[in-house]
Amino acid sequence: MDQEQRPGRRTLLGAAAALGAGAVVLGGGAGTAAAATAAPVTQGRGGGTGGGSYKDLPVPTVIGHRGACGYRPEHTLGSYQFALDNGADVIEQDVVPTKDGHLVCRHENDITATTDVASRPEFASRKTTKTVDGEAHTGWFTEDFTLAELKTLRAKERIPGNRQHNTLYDGVWQVPTFEEVLKWADEQGRKRGRRIWLHVETKHPTYFRKAGLGLEERLAKLLRRYNRSGRNGYTFLQSFEPSSLQRLGRLGVDCPKVLLLDDLTTQPWDFVEAKDPRKVADLITPAGLKWVSGFAQGIGPWLNLIIPRDKNDKLTKPTTLVRDAHAAGLILHPYTMRNENSFLPADFRRGTDPNAYGDALAAFKTYFATGIDGIFSDNCDTAVLARNLFVKG
Repeated sequence: MDQEQRPGRRTLLGAAAALGAGAVVLGGGAGTAAAATAAPVTQGRGGGTGGGSYKDLPVPTVIGHRGACGYRPEHTLGSYQFALDNGADVIEQDVVPTKDGHLVCRHENDITATTDVASRPEFASRKTTKTVDGEAHTGWFTEDFTLAELKTLRAKERIPGNRQHNTLYDGVWQVPTFEEVLKWADEQGRKRGRRIWLHVETKHPTYFRKAGLGLEERLAKLLRRYNRSGRNGYTFLQSFEPSSLQRLGRLGVDCPKVLLLDDLTTQPWDFVEAKDPRKVADLITPAGLKWVSGFAQGIGPWLNLIIPRDKNDKLTKPTTLVRDAHAAGLILHPYTMRNENSFLPADFRRGTDPNAYGDALAAFKTYFATGIDGIFSDNCDTAVLARNLFVKG
């Protein structure tokens, strides 16, 4: 989800890890807040609850970012299960391809930080440097592994300096295929008597299409196979590249689509390749949002586009983006809320340990008050509790 290849974002993550490796205060009840308070289901925009239309989802919708990666290594079946068990309304997957064309769930095609590949001597020769969306990365990449080879690896915590407690689960889970996640969602739906919502991102679609591993056709085929390609198929599709969403539409995939938006001065990579001069700043004007509404039902902006931060990392005045997007008929699913001090606006940090929890409940409620329709969060139980408190007033 996050465009963590943005230099400022990478710097933040590195600084957080360097400031201290204290364990997050989690305790035995990591998921109990949601379990105890998940009762009030807020009414959806469409006036119903729990239907196949995105308008029937609770508002604000809680989206489990990479599952529940505040508590389990990201994009594992364990992370997805924890998110679902602790109240997330929708579970997110990022999809990238293997060498032999299977879609697997990883935030990036670079799997150096999220698997044990670096410790596997049989794959030492696969380490390489690649330029992905204009940035050089050195490591191991999914497109250089067959699915069978990738399945010999084990997932691990991506940012152990911030989330040392998550390292307890290093090696427990494999990298899941997207089809395995679809089967998991169907199984969970049967157990719960309701279908499970998913939020699926195409990662670096232009890069992979140029490599002969186009994502959209593979994704459309799987969505059709599992009855998720329609307007009421309990699935959102998201991408930072407008052309990926447009291609999915041309393939007949009618799921609600969400255009992800990075910082104001950035460009979608397909725009860079096509020499389209527009930047995110252009896409969030009323005219830009009207254009987006021609192929998408929502936007997923970086939270700083909703409420900017000043030079001291404190929140300033909300922008007009929520109002303008709603005027264009678009919902907003901004990203990403996390509980740790190092990721919160300075207004909500508590104490000096960057890895300790700040006042995340107050931060959530501040963002909810802007009128957003949902939010991506690493800590779905906190998000659900904050949503319920916010709805109660």
